Amino acid sequence: MTNHKQTQHPAPAIRAYLGGSFDPVHKGHLQIAMYVYQHLLPMAKQLNYELHVSLLPNARSPFKQQSTDPKHRLAMLKLATINTPIKIDELELWQAPPVYTIDSVRALRQRYPHDSLIFIIGMDSALSLSKWKEGLGLTDYVNLWIFNRDSVSDADADIKTNINNHNLAEDMPKLVDESFITQDVTELQSQLPAELQCLVIDSTTELIMANAQVLVNKSALKNNYQGHIYIDPRPVTAVSSTQVRQKLQQISHALNIKHTAEMQIASLQPINDIMCNTELNPLAKWLNPAVYQYIIAHQLYSAAQFR
Repeated sequence: MTNHKQTQHPAPAIRAYLGGSFDPVHKGHLQIAMYVYQHLLPMAKQLNYELHVSLLPNARSPFKQQSTDPKHRLAMLKLATINTPIKIDELELWQAPPVYTIDSVRALRQRYPHDSLIFIIGMDSALSLSKWKEGLGLTDYVNLWIFNRDSVSDADADIKTNINNHNLAEDMPKLVDESFITQDVTELQSQLPAELQCLVIDSTTELIMANAQVLVNKSALKNNYQGHIYIDPRPVTAVSSTQVRQKLQQISHALNIKHTAEMQIASLQPINDIMCNTELNPLAKWLNPAVYQYIIAHQLYSAAQFR
């Protein structure tokens, strides 16, 4: 009888998701995901829970004229996550757009009814949740971990309007910048939609312990669960995939891309040499060399003009 129960109700896991288009994936995405993983790992070990931190690539955005083929975005994600504990969840990737966050979190809660589910978003996205499709209902299924970005660039202006298409990673926070003074969480909390302010908690520990209740009746998930919100007070630097794509189109004269493209099949060294030169190539700060190689090899983001 005991073994049967264990099969029916396995030990809970902690599952955190960073969603986005990842077009292309860059180091900022991985740094946020790795920070979450490293922060949650001690708690997972203490509770004897499995820990899964996943990138959740979305379907083609209906708000964009062009979007890179999902097979390329997935291939770059696989290259970027090699030798890391970060996973890739393809839940949304192959669905016909539009795909909404509320539908995804419902699916995740149904898939993992007993697990601690955490959705990672930026503060600017959190402030607009009332304009998302059922955005205020996300906490009926998952917890939210909100990062506060220090600024919004012009390149992200178009992304901020895509509020119904969920958690675009281009609108996500990126590298932690300790030069900024930590903002008062109370101030940030007061900026959230009024309906969500009461759900804010003081520590990430409460994101996990709040899920101690077991959700048995899957048909009544919304009535049985109330998620929480953790606001991470440290500002993070805003860098978008939009900016990375623009840089890819701007560096053709600064770098010997043609030579690199000819050599990249034979060796990674030319790519690595370029990616180490942060003065000439700002992409070195953001792109994994293998991802950069893939972009050149498959002529993505106007890379064909470099050959």
